[in-house]
Amino acid sequence: MTDPSHPKVISETVDVDAPPEVVFAILSDPRQHTRIDGSGSVRELVKGPERLSKGATFGMDMKLFGLPYKIRNTVVEYDENRQIAWRHFGGHRWRYVLEPTGGGTRVTESFDYSRYGLLPRLVVELAGFPKRNREGIAGTLVKLREAAESDAKGPAA
Repeated sequence: MTDPSHPKVISETVDVDAPPEVVFAILSDPRQHTRIDGSGSVRELVKGPERLSKGATFGMDMKLFGLPYKIRNTVVEYDENRQIAWRHFGGHRWRYVLEPTGGGTRVTESFDYSRYGLLPRLVVELAGFPKRNREGIAGTLVKLREAAESDAKGPAA
């Protein structure tokens, strides 16, 4: 894992009042990614397993700058209830790190493009992805917190 303080890793953190198992269950189920997407780019799952694991692939319908596209992701980091990351052909990683707290979980989401060479890195930066993705991460973490806290409470009685 790349150091989260690396200048090519964009990350934000939120505290969630739910145990890591509940948070991880949401993150490891690609069908729930539309539920927690704060960027407005994830549209729906195209194909994938019910639960992700290292090496698993899943496809998503996406949109960027108003244009639809499909993307295939591969899980490249996986530590049950602690960390999950996936990447696609571009090589950057979307990573979630979960740390247990008193009764909940501290979640850090990252957009990691530290593995890129100079030219791809410049394209990412000139296209404004670091700023755009920081805003999307912030929105996703709000939705993830709401979803996990709701799931942790269980069905309304």
